Amino acid sequence: MRRLATTAVALLLLGSVAACGNDGERPTTADGKKKVTLTLNWVPYGEHAPFYYGLQKGYYDAEGIELTISAGGGSGKTIQAVAQEQTDFGWADTPPLLKGIASGMKVKSVGVFLQKGPASIEFLADKGIKSPADLKGKTVGGTPGDAIYATFPAWLKANGLAESDVKVVNLDAAGKIAALAEGRVDAIQGFFHDQAPTIEARTGKDVDYLLYADWGMNMLGTGLVVHEQTLSEDPDLVRAFTRATQRSWAEAAKDVPGATDAMAELAENEPDKPVLVEQLTLAVPLLDVDAGGAPGVNAEAKWTETIGLMSRYAGLENAGDPSTYWDGSYGEQG
Repeated sequence: MRRLATTAVALLLLGSVAACGNDGERPTTADGKKKVTLTLNWVPYGEHAPFYYGLQKGYYDAEGIELTISAGGGSGKTIQAVAQEQTDFGWADTPPLLKGIASGMKVKSVGVFLQKGPASIEFLADKGIKSPADLKGKTVGGTPGDAIYATFPAWLKANGLAESDVKVVNLDAAGKIAALAEGRVDAIQGFFHDQAPTIEARTGKDVDYLLYADWGMNMLGTGLVVHEQTLSEDPDLVRAFTRATQRSWAEAAKDVPGATDAMAELAENEPDKPVLVEQLTLAVPLLDVDAGGAPGVNAEAKWTETIGLMSRYAGLENAGDPSTYWDGSYGEQG
């Protein structure tokens, strides 16, 4: 597929572009646009297509931003990169954000976009699993340390199962898809909108899933993370970036083919086009916006719910209230 030789997009697998120059001043282009970096939560997949769509359509440019996008190596690493001021903005999952802030990282969310959490149990459709009760006696692959793994026992309990009813097999994040495809486990824990289309493309078999959110446990998903210093020193930039991202998501949700075309043109190492289309198609309903609302505008109650679940089941200590983790004022106007 065609690549643009002169594009604002630079994808770096593990690492980020420094946010500011040596003198602390934000670098600008010759025509005065601010150079801004965004680090994703993972290597590019369909959920990220709106950012590339916004680049192609000029939404960031219209806000005075020249955007460079870098791939990530997991939400935890992305949040750390923001905290260390190696990148201006991060796209990261909310549970590890809570843990990062609790550990002292000076970062904050300015809006979660995937408000219906994508945490799920995924399996090949021919396993005949229709409800959590059908997991009894099955093996489930998970990655120790992530929020899905930590809350799995509580999710089982909420659905009438004991922890001993299911055998959990510890796998690294990169190995879960292969373990399921090869039949070494009956199911895996993961983000259904990312992994399920990938597994289907690899195996030629249908994948089904049980969403935590549909079975009694919703945790906020991915959104924008920024350093507290950026919030205090350049709030206009944060507003501009948030507006451009909200517009990118709102328009991409109405034009999935166009958004994935933009990603196929601008990104590197992204999945094949049919997988991209399915991934973004599955992600759009997770925005969970009210009628007429903008993506990334959150209700405090959803933050309270996620904080409570993390406190009870995932070791979040001295949790505090939503304002500890989130400033919703930047996305309020859409």
